[in-house]
Amino acid sequence: MLRLFETYLEGCPQLALQLYILLEHEQANFSQYAAIMVSCCAISWSTVDYQIALRKSLPDKNLLNGPCPKLIYLFYKLFTLLSWMLSIVLLLFLNIKIALFLLSFLWFLGILWAFKEDTQFCASQGMELMYRIVVGFILVFTFFNIKGQNTKCPMSCYYIVRVLATLGILIVFWFYPLSIFNSDYFIPISITITLTLLLGIIFLIIYYGTLHPNRSEETKMDEIDGKPVQSDCRMKYFLME
Repeated sequence: MLRLFETYLEGCPQLALQLYILLEHEQANFSQYAAIMVSCCAISWSTVDYQIALRKSLPDKNLLNGPCPKLIYLFYKLFTLLSWMLSIVLLLFLNIKIALFLLSFLWFLGILWAFKEDTQFCASQGMELMYRIVVGFILVFTFFNIKGQNTKCPMSCYYIVRVLATLGILIVFWFYPLSIFNSDYFIPISITITLTLLLGIIFLIIYYGTLHPNRSEETKMDEIDGKPVQSDCRMKYFLME
């Protein structure tokens, strides 16, 4: 979990800076594209690595076995992350204050969600507050089930809002284009954002619909997230998906 937190806290701002520099100059060499893809893959893989390790540590969770579920899960995280980061960077070009306000607002909503779920991961209230703040930051960029409970509805709402926000940013740029972008350059960016978001949603549906470890279990709990840990320990409050 600490490695996951570190990756998101360091990797997401770094990725935003890399994309900003790339789009600002309109021309880039292979090393810049490679660095961006490495950053995206590193952030996305941290969630895969975390889920693999967590499922090994919880006795009532099925293991994430086989390369196919891992790859589909990785692609789902990779494409949704890349689409959202490109959208954020476009908004930064439009107005930095608006972009920061949107990110701060989403961060605040993530923290409120953590308080609503009443997470109890840390032993002290101060550390629990810090934990919820970090969880809220991660929720700005990707969805997590923070208590291992039924999250089919919250996840659907999360990605509906993500799609609407992305489309809203693209619409604003189409009606109020910036001089820094010419049409020949902005069209490929719009297509990239749309396609990566669409692919991410498709891989999400494939993973949770057919490849999730708990998919084959007949249980009264949510089929997406499975049943929570029954033992009264902090392990049941780990971020789950």
